[in-house]
Amino acid sequence: MGEGAGFQMGTVGALSLSVVSSVSIVICNKALMSSLGFIFATTLTSWHLLVTFCSLHVALLMKLFEHKPFDRKAVLGFGVLNGISIGLLNLSLGFNSVGFYQMTKLAIIPCTVFLETVFLAKKFSRSIQFSLSILLLGVGIATVTDLQLNLLGSVLSLLAIVTTCVAQIMTNTIQKKFKVSSTQLLYQSAPYQALTLFVSGPFLDGLLTNQNVFAFNYTPQVLIFIVLSCLISVSVNFSTFLVIGKTSPVTYQVLGHLKTCLVLTFGYVLLHDPFSWRNIFGISVAIVGMVLYSYICTIEGQQKAREASSQMLQVKDNDSDPLMRAESGAGMDADGAAPTATVWSSNKDLRA
Repeated sequence: MGEGAGFQMGTVGALSLSVVSSVSIVICNKALMSSLGFIFATTLTSWHLLVTFCSLHVALLMKLFEHKPFDRKAVLGFGVLNGISIGLLNLSLGFNSVGFYQMTKLAIIPCTVFLETVFLAKKFSRSIQFSLSILLLGVGIATVTDLQLNLLGSVLSLLAIVTTCVAQIMTNTIQKKFKVSSTQLLYQSAPYQALTLFVSGPFLDGLLTNQNVFAFNYTPQVLIFIVLSCLISVSVNFSTFLVIGKTSPVTYQVLGHLKTCLVLTFGYVLLHDPFSWRNIFGISVAIVGMVLYSYICTIEGQQKAREASSQMLQVKDNDSDPLMRAESGAGMDADGAAPTATVWSSNKDLRA
């Protein structure tokens, strides 16, 4: 199997793992929060990250991956920013209607495109922009029901969008800049993310729920679902970093909307949640956008690979062509120095 085929298989595996683990944790958390009344999302996320770090530390001791330290300031800033973005998303949901929160999530893709275009000089073709527009339209139709606006909620949503976009862009750029794997980056940043949410989580959850997470009645059933949620989160966090590192922040957001459509579908099939023709139409439109986006990305990726291969072959041909080497060396004498120019004197004698 060639290197390109291996990379494609790895990308497909990362995308599949992300979808399966994310849908699983949503179903688990929905049972935990809706059925068992544990509604402390931010604190639960801090436990997720703590378990993720402990799991990766065990993997490190088992030598399943290599620890590669790099710029501590970059890791610290990245970890804290990730924690803040998660807290802001939860606050956005708490201070806005569900419809406005869904609009916030939809806005992450165009914001990411804008930031990468302006600050990273990344180019998105019109075809990609068109497919993303179809995707966002479909998800909007399927999920956005009401749009109740308020100043505090709008500010929190704006901050959540910006921090989430920057954090996901950094997930991709840090892996490339410091040549670290997704596992190495997650291992080093998870403690800072967990600490940020562990400190702020109980306060934010208390603000949103008017309940104390430490005073909650932790029955055996609740504890079982919390442990299950934390175990699934290891796969969720790992696959998130893996997908963004192998693809891009925009592709990860597209995948996120696929998960939303799957969660809506599973909710209807398994949990008998309300489902309307509007949901069906919106999901159908979104799937068309996703398929179109995937197809265009594949075509453009193959085109770039062919162009890169053609340039490499051209360079090799130039290096191996004796005529090209002779031409390039024609201006050199036997000692490797440039020959002295001939000069005509006033008495017409030729001097070297």
